Amino acid sequence: MHIICVMFVLTNIRRSRGYSFEYKLVKLLSNGDWIARRLGGSSTGLPDIIAVNNKESVLLSIEAKSATGSSIYVPPDQIGRCFDITKMFGIYQERYIILAFKFMRLKRQVIRGEVKYLPRKGRMYFKRVSFKKTPRIFPTIKCNYDGDTFAIYPTKAMKVKLKNHEMPFFLTKL
Repeated sequence: MHIICVMFVLTNIRRSRGYSFEYKLVKLLSNGDWIARRLGGSSTGLPDIIAVNNKESVLLSIEAKSATGSSIYVPPDQIGRCFDITKMFGIYQERYIILAFKFMRLKRQVIRGEVKYLPRKGRMYFKRVSFKKTPRIFPTIKCNYDGDTFAIYPTKAMKVKLKNHEMPFFLTKL
């Protein structure tokens, strides 16, 4: 019973951290000509956030992840949802899939069987995912603390150089 309670608390902490990051991104994106909404993410079968600039005809389909570890993964189904949204709203001249990664200031590490949180510099990356054609299967995308990205397929994994996307807001502390 104790293990179930601990897992429930950890899941809620992770979910709360993710929601907080999404909420702050929406707040930063909702300025000037930009309108952003949090869509509910995986529970709704939609991306975490959609942001549009109707004046410049730009749409961002955003999947946001935050973590205390050294790597963050975005599953293929979540990338597929972002892809579907960019196809659905073809009226926008520019449509981007953006993966927002936030590495927290405390790094979770297991030392001699004990979980410790060690201080480090918080980092954020906004990576643009693009496909030349519709993929048969979407990869899992991994981003490490240094901003290196990898595409992981069922039969292979490879380093990929995803472009950094300049977000339409001034980065403050998130």
